[in-house]
Amino acid sequence: MQNICIRRVDCAVVYLIFDIGKRTMNRRQVLLFIPILYFSAVYGQASYSIPEEMAKGSLVGNIAQDLGLDVKRLRLGNARVYSGDSREYIELNRERGVLLIKEKIDREALCADTTPCAVHFQIVLENPMEFYSVSVEITDINDNAPTFEKNEIKFLISESAVVGAKFFLERAVDLDVGINSLQRYFLKPSDHFMLKLHNQADGTKNVEMVLQKPLDREKNEKISLALTAVDGGEPQMSGAMQILITVLDVNDNAPVFTQPIYKGSVAENAAKGTIVTTVSASDADGTLNGKVTYSIKNTMDDVRHMFEVNEDSGEVSLTGQLDYEKKRIFQINLLAMDNGGLTDSCKVVVDVVDINDNEPVIKIMSKSAVISESAKPKTVVTMINIQDPDAGENGKVQCFITENIPFVLESTSNNFYSLVTDNELDREGSFEYNITVTCSDEGVPSLSSSVTLTLQISDVNDNAPVFERSSYEAYIVENNTPGLSIFTVNATDVDWNQNARVSYILEDSSVNGVPVSSYVSVSADSGVIHAVRSFDYEQIKQLVFSVKAQDGGSPPLSSNVTVKVMIQDQNDNPPQVLYPVQTGGSLVAEMVPRSADVGYLVTKVVAVDVDSGQNAWLSYKLQKATDRALFEVGLQNGEIRTIRGVTDKDAVKQRLTVIVEDNGQPSRSATVIVNVAVADSFPEVLSEFTDYTQDKEYNDNLTFYLVSALAVVSFLFITCVVVIISVKIYRWRQSRVLYHSNLPVIPYYPPRYSDTLGTGTLPHVYNYEVCRTNDSRKSDCKFGTVGSQNVLIMDPSSTGTMQRIQNEKNILDEPDSPLEVGYIFLRSIMDILLLPTHGDAVDQVAEFKSSLQQNHPHHFEIGGR
Repeated sequence: MQNICIRRVDCAVVYLIFDIGKRTMNRRQVLLFIPILYFSAVYGQASYSIPEEMAKGSLVGNIAQDLGLDVKRLRLGNARVYSGDSREYIELNRERGVLLIKEKIDREALCADTTPCAVHFQIVLENPMEFYSVSVEITDINDNAPTFEKNEIKFLISESAVVGAKFFLERAVDLDVGINSLQRYFLKPSDHFMLKLHNQADGTKNVEMVLQKPLDREKNEKISLALTAVDGGEPQMSGAMQILITVLDVNDNAPVFTQPIYKGSVAENAAKGTIVTTVSASDADGTLNGKVTYSIKNTMDDVRHMFEVNEDSGEVSLTGQLDYEKKRIFQINLLAMDNGGLTDSCKVVVDVVDINDNEPVIKIMSKSAVISESAKPKTVVTMINIQDPDAGENGKVQCFITENIPFVLESTSNNFYSLVTDNELDREGSFEYNITVTCSDEGVPSLSSSVTLTLQISDVNDNAPVFERSSYEAYIVENNTPGLSIFTVNATDVDWNQNARVSYILEDSSVNGVPVSSYVSVSADSGVIHAVRSFDYEQIKQLVFSVKAQDGGSPPLSSNVTVKVMIQDQNDNPPQVLYPVQTGGSLVAEMVPRSADVGYLVTKVVAVDVDSGQNAWLSYKLQKATDRALFEVGLQNGEIRTIRGVTDKDAVKQRLTVIVEDNGQPSRSATVIVNVAVADSFPEVLSEFTDYTQDKEYNDNLTFYLVSALAVVSFLFITCVVVIISVKIYRWRQSRVLYHSNLPVIPYYPPRYSDTLGTGTLPHVYNYEVCRTNDSRKSDCKFGTVGSQNVLIMDPSSTGTMQRIQNEKNILDEPDSPLEVGYIFLRSIMDILLLPTHGDAVDQVAEFKSSLQQNHPHHFEIGGR
C-alpha cells in the first residue's frame, strides 16, 4: 500500500490510499510507505519506507514529484542532501529528481532493537535558500538467526528435586524485530523437562525449564538436552544450545527472591561503584545446600559491561559510564543459585536519570564568506541547525548573536535559524564582521556553545597604500655580499583582495651621478631591499632614495617613502706607518747618547688608519727588542723612551720591533723596525753600522767603485780650491766650523703629517723640525722651516780614501767664511756617501770631524744644517 499526505498552509489534509500490489522477482513482500509531504511557502517534509539491505543505487522515491518541484529547480538550486554528522545512506540524483540508496543499510547496525527505525535528513536548495525534511523508515527483513551466548550450559540438579522445579535458561537473541524476531523454543528430548515461557514488558520472553518427571540418579546420572530457538521469518531461521544436567542428591529446596521485580534509578553521571539496588533470595535448606550465590544472566547486550552483582550480598553496582542519550532503561536478569543447583530468577529495572551534560551543537548548513556592501536587507547569509541530545528542559535551546551589527538571527523552524542582513552595509566603516552565534539550553545549570562566523564585505579601490613610517633609516656594514637583504619596507592598503595587493617599485634617482638601481634593488612582492653591490665606506657613506608602493586596483593608487641607508665602517684597513720610513737600501738609525736619562725620548712611531671610529684607534706595543729592559713604547702616542739609564754595557746597535694595532674586531696591525744607536759620537755609530752593512752588502766590484770615486773627488776638489781662494780675503778665521756636541739624531717627520693628539690619526697638517738638547725631556725647540732629514744615513758605498779631506786641513788653519766651512763639510759628507765602505775611510772621517770641532767650534752650536 502507498499512503500520500499533502499539507499546505491554507489547505486541508487529504489522504489518498493506493494499492500498488506485491513485488515479485525473488523479492520479499514489503509494505512501502511513500512520503507524507508537507509544503509551505519555503519548507516541507516527506516520508518514505524501504526495507533494509537494499542494493546500492536502488530507488527510494521521486522527491521532485512528491515535493512538487521542477527537476530544473533542483539543478539550478544546487540541491543536496544534508545529514549533519550522521552517515549518509541516501543520495539525491538532481538530474532525475529521485532519491537513491548511496550505501547498503543494515537496520540492526543502524537502530539495534529500536523501532521504528528511520533515517532523517534535509534537502537544501539555494538561490533562494529552501530546505525540506525527509524521513526514510527502514523496515526489517529476516537476515539474522536466533543465537545463544553459549554453545552449552550445565546444571547440577538434585535427584530430590520435586516435579515443577524451575531452572532458568539463557534466552536466545535475535537482532531482527517484529515477526522476524525470536518466536518459539523447542526442548528435546522432553522426557523429564518441559519449557515454560514468560512474556516480559519489553516484548522478550524468559525461558524456564520445568521438571515434569522425578529424576533418578541411579538410573541416569547425566542428561543431555538440546534447546532450539526459532524465529517467525520467511524462510525460518533457528539457533541451538546444548544443556548438560548432572543429577545430585538431596537438595529439595530452591532459592526464592523476596520480590520478582526490583527497581532502581541512577544519574547518568554517577561514578563507578555506585550501588543501584540490593536483591535478596532465601533458601529453606540448611548448611551448604542453603548457601545462595547471585549472578547476572543477561546475554549479548551491554548490561554486563555496565553493572555487576556481588555474588554473596546481592548488591547491584555500576561498573561502566552511563549515557542517557544512548540508553535510558536497563533490565538486569539476576539468578540466585544454591549449592544443589536449584535456582530462582528476578528482574532489576534501572532508570537512567538525565542531567544537563550536553552543550548545544551548532552546525553550519550553508554560508557565504563574502557579501557585497550593496546587499539589500533580509538577505540570507547563513543557515544554522541546532541540536541538543538532552531531554526535557535540558534540550530546549535559545540562540542569539553579537549586538550592534547589521545582522539578525531569525528562527525558521524547530532547531533551524537563518542569519540575515538587517541594515545597509558599509565596508569603509567595517570591512569584516566576526559574528558570534551563542546558543544556551534551559537546563540547570545552563550549558551553552558558540561559533564565530567571519563575513567579509567586498569593496572598490578607493584607498592608496600607506607605509608604516614616514621615512626609513637602515644600516649596513661595508664589504657586504652583493644580494644581501638590507631591510624591508612595508605598506598596507585597507582595500580588499586585488585592490589591497601592494607591489614595490624603486624610484629612478642617482647617487654621485650613478643610478641608484646600481646600488640597491627592491623586491616587488615583499618590499625587501637588497644590496646590488658591495659597499665601501671610504667611498660612499650613505644612500638616499625613494620607494613607491602601488596597489593592484584599476586605476592603481600609489604612495612614496624616503629611504636612507647608512654605510657602517668595517675594520678592513690595517694601520699605515708613516714614520720611521722603512727603506730598502739605507739604514735609518735613531741615536741615543749614553748620558741619556730615564724617560729620554728616542723617537716617535707615527701611523694612520683610513678606517673611522674605534677601527682607527691605534695602540703601540713593543714586540721585540735587543734589550727589552732599556726601551718602552707609549701605548697611545707611539713614543719610544728609555726606561732606565744607559750604561757602557749596552750594545751600540739596538733593534726594536714595534707593532701598531687598531681597535677593530678583529684588530689589524702593522709592524715597523726601529734601529737605535747607543753612542756619544758619530764615528762610534759610523763604525758600528759600517761594519754591520759591510758584512751584508759587500760586493766584488770594490775596485771599480774606488777608482770612480777618486776621479769624482779629484774633480770636485779642484773646483773647491778655486772657490776657496777667491773668497779667502773675505773672512778667514772668523768662526769655528764644528763644535763638540753629543747631539741626538733628529727624527724626520714626513711632510703634511704630524700627530698632535697622540692617537695616530693625524687630524691636522703641520710641517716642523725638532732640535733637542742633551736633556731631551726638558727642552723641545720647534722650527717652522722646511724639514730636512737630520738623521744619520749610512750607505755601504761611503768607504774610500779620505786623502783629499786631510790635504785641506792646512787651509782651514786660517779664518774662513761660513760658505767655505760649509763647502768643506759638504765635500767631506759627499766623499763619505760616494766612496765604498772601508775601515780607513771611517777613521779619516772621525779624524776630520775632530779637527773641524777644534778649529771651527762655533759652526756646531745648533746643529749645522
